[in-house]
Amino acid sequence: MRSLFSNSAADANKSNGSSSNLKVLSRYVKLNALLAIIAAIIGLWALQIVFSYLSELDSLDDSYTMAEALKYILYRSPYFLEQFIPTGALLGAVVGLGLLANKSELVVMRASGVSVYRIVSWVLQPALLFVLLALMINQFILPTSNQLAHEINNTDRDVSITTVRGYWTVQPRFATSDSSSEDRNSDTTDAQPDGSDILYIDYADAKGNIGEVKRWHLDNNGNLQTAIRAEDGKYIGRKPIDSNSDSAKKYNYEWQLNNMTKLNISQGFEASQAKSPSDTLSLPFAPESVYLLTREAEDLSLTQLYEHKQFMRGQGQRSLNHELAFWQKLLSPLSILSLVIVACSFVFGSLRTHSLGLRIVVALLFGLLFSYLQDLVGFVSLATGFSPLLMVLSPIIASALLGLYLLKRQM
Repeated sequence: MRSLFSNSAADANKSNGSSSNLKVLSRYVKLNALLAIIAAIIGLWALQIVFSYLSELDSLDDSYTMAEALKYILYRSPYFLEQFIPTGALLGAVVGLGLLANKSELVVMRASGVSVYRIVSWVLQPALLFVLLALMINQFILPTSNQLAHEINNTDRDVSITTVRGYWTVQPRFATSDSSSEDRNSDTTDAQPDGSDILYIDYADAKGNIGEVKRWHLDNNGNLQTAIRAEDGKYIGRKPIDSNSDSAKKYNYEWQLNNMTKLNISQGFEASQAKSPSDTLSLPFAPESVYLLTREAEDLSLTQLYEHKQFMRGQGQRSLNHELAFWQKLLSPLSILSLVIVACSFVFGSLRTHSLGLRIVVALLFGLLFSYLQDLVGFVSLATGFSPLLMVLSPIIASALLGLYLLKRQM
C-alpha cells in the first residue's frame, strides 16, 4: 500500500514538473517572438518614415516648408505603421523562431514531445497583440491623422477639373407653378420637371462645415443654364418636407453658402456673372452623411465605413471602393495570423539546407507578394464588381492553407 501511494505521488510530481516546464517554454517562445516582431515592425516603420520624408523634400516650395513636410510625415506615420504590421509580424516570427532553431532549441523542444502546432500556437499569441493594435489604429487614429495630413499637404490641389475626389451627385430639379422659387425636392402635385443639378462638394467635417461647393444646372434638354461656386458653407438646420404619404417624416438639411459666384448662360451663349455674400444649399441627408460621402475610404474607421455602407444601401446605391476598404480593415487580423502561420512553416526543418538569412529574404518576398496580391484582388473586385468580401478572403485563405501544408510536411 505504501509503495502504491509513493508511485502516485511520484507520478503527480512528474506531471506537475512537466506542466511547469511547458509554462516556462511557452513564456520563453512567446517572449522571443514578441521581441522579434516588435523589432521587425519598428524597423520597417522607421525605414518607411525616412524614405517618405526624403520623397517629400522634392515637393518643397514657399508654401510647403521642410517643417510642414516633417509634420505631414508624422501625421501619416500611423498609416505606415498599420500597413507594415502584417509584414513585420511575418518577418518577426521568422527571426524569432529562426534564432531558436539556430541554437537547436526547437529541436530540443520537439524531442521532448512538444508538437509543432503547440509551438505555432505560442507564436500566434503575441501576434494577437498586434492584431488588436491594428484594429485600434484603424478605428481611433487613422481617421484623424489622415485628415490632418491632408490638410497640410493636399495632393489634389493642383489636379484638373476631372478629379473625382469629394462628393458628386446628380439631383432632379422641379419648378412649382405657383411660385417663382425652385424646389428640387418638392412633393406637390403641381411641380414640373426643371432639368437637373450636378452638385460637387469638396470637403465636409463632422460639425456640419463644408468646403468648396459647385453646382451646375441643366435644363430638360441637357443645356447648361447656370454654374454656381461657393467658397465654403455652414450647416444651419433642417426643414420638414410636406408629404401626403403616411411614411416617416422627411427633412431637407440646409447649409448657408458663403462668397458665392453665379454664372448665368443664355441660349445665345451670352453669359453674365453675379456675386452674392451668401445663399442656401438644400440636401436630403444630414451633415453626418455628407461627411462620410466626402471622405476617402482609407480615411474612415471601421464603424464609419459600415455607416457609409448602410447609407448607400438606403439610397439604393453602393460604393465598391468603400466596401473593399471595410472588408480589408475588418479582415486584417486574419491576414496577420495567416502570415504568422506561413512564417512558422519557413523555420521548421533542417537549417543546414537553408540558412536563416535566406529564410528571412524569402519571408520578406512572401510578405511583399501577399501585399501585392491583396492590391490585385482589390483592383479586380473594383473592375468586375465581384464580391469584395470573397476577393479579400481569397489571399488570406490561400496563405493560411499554404502555411498549414508546409507545416504538415515538416512533421
